Order: sequence, then structure tokens, then C-alpha cells
Amino acid sequence: MSDRSLTAELRTETKKGAARRLRRQGRIPAVMYGNRDPLLLSIDAREFSRKFQRISESTIIHLSAGGDTYDVLVKDFQIDHIIERLEHIDFFEIERGRVLRARVMLHFEGNPIGVREGGLQELLVHEVEVESLPRDLPERIDVDIENLEVGQSMHVSDLVVPDGVRVLASQDQVVALIAHKVEEVEEEDEGEEEDLEGEIGEDE
Repeated sequence: MSDRSLTAELRTETKKGAARRLRRQGRIPAVMYGNRDPLLLSIDAREFSRKFQRISESTIIHLSAGGDTYDVLVKDFQIDHIIERLEHIDFFEIERGRVLRARVMLHFEGNPIGVREGGLQELLVHEVEVESLPRDLPERIDVDIENLEVGQSMHVSDLVVPDGVRVLASQDQVVALIAHKVEEVEEEDEGEEEDLEGEIGEDE
């Protein structure tokens, strides 16, 4: 689990014009949900991008706002892909000591034996939903695929997760496999087959 701190300012205006003004000032409009009325916030865009290079749903953030500190997860966000700018963030407040559910990224490690022997690597699952106490929540799950050979696969049941963490996906679900490479038929061989068919036709 990765704990990080972030400072927010309270806001009261909800209109689009107010949100646009915040963005021009270098801030990101945000809202925090949980076991209370939604809290309207704004985040410094530079601080957020500096501390969070990649947004992960399993990263617990210590969010300071209005003199209080909350433990939150990023549950949703909006990006303007044209100018590559984060437009809005939805935070979810969590309670210490209470089990939560979150999606955790799988981080694959190693160059599989099967790939070195000519097989094709297929990564079928990139994140899984888990259940745990906040203190046990991992930011990612490392998956070692170094020893996978051609024809072998790795399942959810093979994932190594920290104590106190339960993966909610089916244990039989395949997360990675090394497939056999399909050999392409050479054009030269195809040409020989066509010539042979032609010769048979002439004999008839």
C-alpha cells in the first residue's frame, strides 16, 4: 500500500463557468464522496501531477481540506485527451478498520522461457478486484511470468497477494499464457502445390 498526501481547497460554486476558471488558475475541480454529504474541492494540478504520475484506484491518499484530513481513493477522473489535461477527479472516502473493495493493477515481470523459445506472450488480465482492510491494500500485484513455457498459462489462483488480501475474481481465470506460434506457409510451397495441380489436370 502506498500512502501519499495531498492538499485540497474547499469550493462552493458548481457551475461550469466556475470550473473553467479553476482550470485556468491551474487547479482541478474535484468532489469527495463517502459516508457524508459530497464535499466540493479543488486540487493544485502541479502538485497532483508531481506526486501521482499514474492514477491508481488502490493508492490511498491522505487528503487535507478545510482543516481536516481524510483517507481517500481515486474512484473516477476525466481527461481532456485533446490537450492532455486532467479535468475532474472523484475521490471516495474510506474508513480505517473497515473492509473495502478496490481494483489493483497487475505488474508482469520477467521474460518468459516460452517467448525465448519462439512462443507468443498473451497478457489477458491487467487488473483484479480485491477486498481488504485499508492498511493491507497493495498498490499493485507483481506477477512473475519468467518460468512460463510454451503452452503454459497462469491463473488467478497463482497470484501471490499480501496477507489479508482476497482476490474476488474466479480462481480459474487465466491472466497470462504463452501460445504456440502459428507457422506461416511459405509462398514457394504454395507455388509448388499449384504447379502440381496443373500437371495432374494435363494428364487427365
